[in-house]
Amino acid sequence: MEGAEVIVVGAGITGLSLAFFLSRAGVDVAVVDRAGIAAGASGVQPGGVRQQWSTEVNCRLARESVDFYAHLDEELGQGVDARLDRCGYLFVALTEGALGGMREDVAVQNSCGVPSRMVTATEAGEIVPGLSTASIAGGAWCSEDGYFDRPQTVVEAFAQAAATQIAIADVVSLSRGADDWEIRTRTGPLRARTVVLASGVDARALLRPLGLDVPIEPEARHLFLSEPVAERLVEPLVVVGERSFAAKHLANGRILASDLAASGDATQHRERWRATVARGIDELLPALSYVSFPLLASGMYDVTPDHQPIVGPVGEEGLWIAAGYSGHGFMLAPAISRRLAKAILEGRGAPIHEFSPDRFGGESLALERNVV
Repeated sequence: MEGAEVIVVGAGITGLSLAFFLSRAGVDVAVVDRAGIAAGASGVQPGGVRQQWSTEVNCRLARESVDFYAHLDEELGQGVDARLDRCGYLFVALTEGALGGMREDVAVQNSCGVPSRMVTATEAGEIVPGLSTASIAGGAWCSEDGYFDRPQTVVEAFAQAAATQIAIADVVSLSRGADDWEIRTRTGPLRARTVVLASGVDARALLRPLGLDVPIEPEARHLFLSEPVAERLVEPLVVVGERSFAAKHLANGRILASDLAASGDATQHRERWRATVARGIDELLPALSYVSFPLLASGMYDVTPDHQPIVGPVGEEGLWIAAGYSGHGFMLAPAISRRLAKAILEGRGAPIHEFSPDRFGGESLALERNVV
């Protein structure tokens, strides 16, 4: 591959969904990634798709994305061996203060058509059999949220539906020519009129030599996984922010459990994170008391100050970015990539003003609080 009309750097869900929408519009598009399809964050995410957010923009985008995923075969024009299980997400509050914040979020969600609702402690116990409600003040519930049974298959399906070239190459630099961009890789140069950086935390390093900077920082994320358990123990995802605890029984039989505040080096802090998980289980999900979690899966979020992606044109003509998704790429990619493809085709600015690359010099940001 020597070049294309548009080259997307990054073969995760963001880059591949963008390539799909561009190719469907008849654009000659290619994707380049140093390791291959879903080799980064998209390859370790567990497949969650939710609509419970604290900002209107994310609620509307999530609602559109969930509808896309619910009709994935039809949208991609091919059969996809993956199923969206509407198991629901339950956010649990232990105090009236946390409950008040959830009420505000549910009001925003409902105004955008998201069918979330507040629940009492008793109702939470009915939604999640085995949930200990003694310390619970209430919660927020959306039955339409869920998980894909095979999230990796979903990412691969976007690549197949895009029917485009995917090159394995390590991009080291970009430079602007007279009427196009040169993309230098360790295996040779590529040329394109338009370049889109959908490469997560690596996007910042590629932009800096051009005199551009975007506030994207790496943030390590960790979660524990059990061996496959045949008996279904906890179907909805249960999130308890005040205990930094979350748990879910995945479709492959493994149970996910996480210290949501886990940070730092795993070799030093693994047992502290495990203790947080154990406390959450003891207090709230005693049905998991005899489950062991021998596996620790680690990945990297590309995080921005407002926990919102950076999407739009940057620098000289023909250079775009779609990065900084803060762990929400899989959930929001269909809706964002559809808008970004249209903006690129029409040669206009940022398709979503809340995600504009130049927003960080302004007075206010649409800070997303519901980060899991």
